[in-house]
Amino acid sequence: MSAPRLFGITGWKNAGKTTLTERLVAEFVRRGWRVSTIKHAHHDIDIDRPGSDSYRHRAAGAGEVALVGGRRYAIMRETPEPSISEVLARLAPADLVLIEGYKREAHLKIEVRASPEAEPLAPGDPAIVAIAADVQPVEGNLPWFRRDDIAAIADFIAARIG
Repeated sequence: MSAPRLFGITGWKNAGKTTLTERLVAEFVRRGWRVSTIKHAHHDIDIDRPGSDSYRHRAAGAGEVALVGGRRYAIMRETPEPSISEVLARLAPADLVLIEGYKREAHLKIEVRASPEAEPLAPGDPAIVAIAADVQPVEGNLPWFRRDDIAAIADFIAARIG
């Protein structure tokens, strides 16, 4: 099987990355694509509640716990932060994997900007290939989209990933 088609959404905190990711997922799914996402957080995350059975399993020392129910499951693994390639290896095949966050990784990305005053990431990151902002950036060397122009951003991503 060929490598998954990846595209990232990056930017500073509260720039609108999650909203853009959510809207792009819905747009690509509407177009008939199978989409997966990877969300990077810069803090410890826990989908488990203290006192729950699965929490107790992990607290007792289980290195991996599968929480299964109804229509979904999650596998929690106690490990140092994995690389994107390690996470990708565990995902089911998809037409597109949207990666939210991971500012310093080399996959193609669109930078989301909430305000013109925000420090731009694009000048220091050659993997940023477009900007999504409500105001056209002063540096005009990259394609620019309004943050709410989801169809145009999706078209751009589809063209870039082939």
